[in-house]
Amino acid sequence: MDLFSPSADDGERLLERPPLHRFARLLGSDAADAALARLDAELDWQRPTLRLYGRDHPIPRRQVWMGDADYRYSGQHFAPTPWHPVALAIRDAAVARLARTGIETHFNSVLLNRYADGDERMGWHSDDEPELGEAPLIAAVSLGADRPLRFRWKDRRAPAFNVDQPHDSLLLMGPGTQADLEHALLPRRAHGLRISLTFRWVRDD
Repeated sequence: MDLFSPSADDGERLLERPPLHRFARLLGSDAADAALARLDAELDWQRPTLRLYGRDHPIPRRQVWMGDADYRYSGQHFAPTPWHPVALAIRDAAVARLARTGIETHFNSVLLNRYADGDERMGWHSDDEPELGEAPLIAAVSLGADRPLRFRWKDRRAPAFNVDQPHDSLLLMGPGTQADLEHALLPRRAHGLRISLTFRWVRDD
């Protein structure tokens, strides 16, 4: 079956190759509102320091690494916190939504990022660490304020583009996306809290 068939469950194909697909209404409005409030209030949000160009910098947002596997990026090692029941329910909802389109997958970890306002951000990067495998599949769930995710081609074959991330939406970055594209959440005049959950499978070998 084509990874993203035209009959995919209320999804919108943004790119065919590499596959980039967005789904609306993952949880339902009331459940998404409740999930945002609980994650904001109940997680131990951290602002770790990363070393860039020989200097230590606190990241411009807060985050939690959660799940079943350790993770390493930007020279840092992150041990996971146990699954929060809300994050686990969102993971299961994402897996079920993808299964209805014929995509069978599983995620053993999630990176949660908390953006208090439009000044908090994520720089250009690809989720291409070795422990994610050669062609990772990343599912990003957005809760709260809509902030566009900016994509650019690594070989500059085409112009950069934005992907809106409405409240209660699921963005699937399929195999090849991390090899071909970088993405960033750039500073933007925005109001309101946003929490993103990016689910992935991390190898433990």
